[in-house]
Amino acid sequence: MRNKVKLGILVVLAAILVGIFLFTQLGNFPGYVLPKRSIKILAIVLTGASIAFSTVVFQTITNNKILTPSIIGLDSLYMLIQTFLIFVFGATSTVVMNKNINFLLCVGCMVLFASFLYKFLFKREGQNIYFLLLVGLVMGTLFQSFSSFMQVIIDPNDFMIIQDRMFASFNNINTDLLTLSIILVILVFIYFMRFAKYLDVLSLGREEAINLGVDYDYVVKRLLIIVAVLISISTALIGPITFLGLLVANVSYQFLKTYRHSYLIAGSVFISIIALVGGLLIVERVFTFSTTLSVIINFVGGVYFIYLLLKESKA
Repeated sequence: MRNKVKLGILVVLAAILVGIFLFTQLGNFPGYVLPKRSIKILAIVLTGASIAFSTVVFQTITNNKILTPSIIGLDSLYMLIQTFLIFVFGATSTVVMNKNINFLLCVGCMVLFASFLYKFLFKREGQNIYFLLLVGLVMGTLFQSFSSFMQVIIDPNDFMIIQDRMFASFNNINTDLLTLSIILVILVFIYFMRFAKYLDVLSLGREEAINLGVDYDYVVKRLLIIVAVLISISTALIGPITFLGLLVANVSYQFLKTYRHSYLIAGSVFISIIALVGGLLIVERVFTFSTTLSVIINFVGGVYFIYLLLKESKA
């Protein structure tokens, strides 16, 4: 009951912030401003929910609360795909200019990478999720190196397009992908419901989950695919945000203080929405665009990450 009350508070706070963002300071043209803000807020909510959802699931299957999906190189792979497409086909090619084709191609490549990496690492008996993280970290560094190499020798005009996709932007949201993203998120959620019941058991660890009858390899591989799709959606809509998932997931753990993922996932989603919408209000109406939300999130998240590392080392 206590967690339901806490979730209710988060829902009300998120609704209030969304209402303030939508219906205040409309100016003399509310008929023009309100639809624009509605599309923007929908993209932000979708992005925040995808990042929070995927981070909680990823931290559960890795049994580590200071890791995020970017550790297996998904963000780096996204940038490598974008750089490679422009490097090979040019900035005016269909696979670059057609956002839906580009988006589906990125999602497919990221899902294939997550599936291949998991299958390769778990092919031998005795391999564990931490070996996957180590190889993922190496692969992420390799992807960044390849991307940097191609960006150095690419045409300067083409590089400008890549540069736009290298950093998160809440004022240049890729709204053309909203419909496709919403459809994918709904399909992912429906698919996830088959595995939701295993999350509480997976949080106990690999051996305990296997002893309790969970087909560990099968379930974790499917959950990694879900994580890859959600991260690709959020990255395609706004861009890479390194520390948002880490921040909202750990705040959810501290605020709700429960092991039940039905509460943790919902709590992290609403905390993510509160952080993004509230931060956007501060950036737009307090700092008047003198800074960006992604800078604030990465700064706060980076400080919090250091705090978590120090806390773990003392424990």
